[in-house]
Amino acid sequence: MPASCGTGWCPLKITLFGLTLSSSWGNGHATPYRAILRALHRLGHRITFYECDTPYYAKHRDLLECAYCDLKLYSSWDAICAQALAEAADSDVVITASYVPEGARIADELLALDGPLRVFYDLDTPITLSRLAEGDLDYLRAAQLPAFDLVLSWTGGEALAALERDFGVRLARPLFGCVDPDVYWPVHPSEDLRCELSYMGTYAPDRQAKLDSMFVEAARLLPSSSFLLAGSLYPWEWQWPANVRRLEHVPPAAHAALYSSSRLTLNLTRAEMAASGYCPSGRFFEAAACGAPIVTDWFPGLDSFFEPGEELLVANGTEEVLRALATPGADLKRIARNARQRTLDEHTGHQRALTMLAAFDAARSQKSQMEAA
Repeated sequence: MPASCGTGWCPLKITLFGLTLSSSWGNGHATPYRAILRALHRLGHRITFYECDTPYYAKHRDLLECAYCDLKLYSSWDAICAQALAEAADSDVVITASYVPEGARIADELLALDGPLRVFYDLDTPITLSRLAEGDLDYLRAAQLPAFDLVLSWTGGEALAALERDFGVRLARPLFGCVDPDVYWPVHPSEDLRCELSYMGTYAPDRQAKLDSMFVEAARLLPSSSFLLAGSLYPWEWQWPANVRRLEHVPPAAHAALYSSSRLTLNLTRAEMAASGYCPSGRFFEAAACGAPIVTDWFPGLDSFFEPGEELLVANGTEEVLRALATPGADLKRIARNARQRTLDEHTGHQRALTMLAAFDAARSQKSQMEAA
């Protein structure tokens, strides 16, 4: 691995095994991967992304060509193993990530390589740590964590301490969600998407109580206002209020139109993520970059990303959402403008790429010191 990669002048060859880059359907992994990898490419680095070609993502594929990395779809690890390991062995950095099919098996192979920096990127850290306490996962075993040179975590705060303290991780660094401002920016509202309150998110049982309170009940109490829910896996047989429109999937190309057509957009955090804290959804940054005012549930560390009252609104139940919806339009525009500027300054794919490269440097330095001891 080159002596330093943080400044961007020394090109790295990076091989990454991720859940999906080709489809944003039903997951929050694809869009941050795209933002970070595009930024890495612009900084001069070469990336290969290996993705298991699963039927559900193949059916909803919204990235057919990728100019900023070499996307390789494979049917199974056995089918691609020899080629992938040869490429990984010739790389400066190899990364495997959360929810990769057969990921624990892939990690065994990558951890056996001596040359590259070996990294695990967990985009679901609190969920991973909670479930590892009960046993090994398909994508990771607890015993593998101390062998990685670096663990990157979507979640900061206590999760980082737990990785090092409880799981023996050598070096844990945060790599939060982000946005690609080349894809997400304010556009003209679409009459088909115009609404008072939008919510974009895949169905999750541990988020449903918040959705019922902060979206569905608010819609029932404001029958003359329009609400829009965009997300997959919700049971279609549920009875939704008549003023709630449902969209099964909105591709990234239409996200800007959805956010720009929302008077206010809602963010809801999964229970395990919220309990851990320091876990901003990528939707925060996407909505903010598009100039949409945001109302969100609270989690510890939220105010380290956005200032409540100045850059977003916080609500924890129906009444607070109703108050947010009653906020004067001028105030909502000011809040949205502040959040957009904060996002462009601190939360883009470019900023996260620099964070990733700095973490690589720190891990390489630590590894060299350990080998010399």
